[in-house]
Amino acid sequence: MTKKILITGAAGFIGSHLVERLFKDGYDLKLLLPYNVDNSWGWIDTLDNEIKNNVEIICGDVCDQDLVRKITKDVNIIFHLAALISIPYSYVSPRSYISTNVIGTLNLLETLKNSQIELFVNTSTSEVYGSAQYSPIDESHPLNAQSPYAATKISADQLCLSYYRSFDLPISIIRPFNTFGPRQSLRAAIPTIISQALEKKTKIKMGNISTKRDFSYVTDTVSGFKHCIGNEKCLGETINLGTGIAFTIEDTIKYISELTNIDIIVEVDKNRLRPEKSEVNHLLSKNQKAKEILNWKPEFSNEKGFKLGLQKTIDWFKKPENLKLYKSNIYNL
Repeated sequence: MTKKILITGAAGFIGSHLVERLFKDGYDLKLLLPYNVDNSWGWIDTLDNEIKNNVEIICGDVCDQDLVRKITKDVNIIFHLAALISIPYSYVSPRSYISTNVIGTLNLLETLKNSQIELFVNTSTSEVYGSAQYSPIDESHPLNAQSPYAATKISADQLCLSYYRSFDLPISIIRPFNTFGPRQSLRAAIPTIISQALEKKTKIKMGNISTKRDFSYVTDTVSGFKHCIGNEKCLGETINLGTGIAFTIEDTIKYISELTNIDIIVEVDKNRLRPEKSEVNHLLSKNQKAKEILNWKPEFSNEKGFKLGLQKTIDWFKKPENLKLYKSNIYNL
């Protein structure tokens, strides 16, 4: 019998790539997408018709407890990716982050108590660690919320672990480091650099370019999620997904300049700088647990792999139908 999988946040960057992978692998998919009056399905709109015509689409909100209870009745597995993710916006609208990231997760957890669901995977983030107190960062590293966004993700993770321990529910937490690739929003550094460069800006506007990040190409992240299916060893565990190699934003700009053959001059935009105490300076993953428990390893795992992922992302952005979807001249929170 084919497993039925619910993916929340399926319209987003990682979610849409997970849809593609799981559909290709033959799973029966139900997708929770944000409701809107335009009936936009986000990135799902850009997928092949074969996918769109053969998945179940539900438009709604994880904050709606009645809806969540209804749509989880007939599924075997839940991949929970729905979240508000922009760190700058969390400074001005923290309540909305609590509502979606914490209460939305709680609503899903409550449905697990009286269900036949065999796996619930919560999507965490490396931001929960804050600036590295030691490196590489393993899953035992202290949690340090340096933004309201990070605080809500820590809360969601801890709720998941508490439900695993209190109610013996089949829960796992996957903690991706900085995922990048096609379809990523301009809230992230790599699409911000690429989109501005390809639109031939004289100078590109950036925030802090000295920070270091462990960049994971999106297909590697999706592979980590996929490896949770049918794997009881991941239950009750928090698992990092990262390459184990970090690059500064300045390094990344240099690589993108080389790959696009475009001279890139950086202008620091004060509006894009985080408050000093909120800046996360260094994130580098230790991915040993993912290798041991999930039998997972990243394909884009060294400087050559990082550049290959950048090239794939650049090639996607170079297509006019993709680049036109971005407003690189505007900085939104």
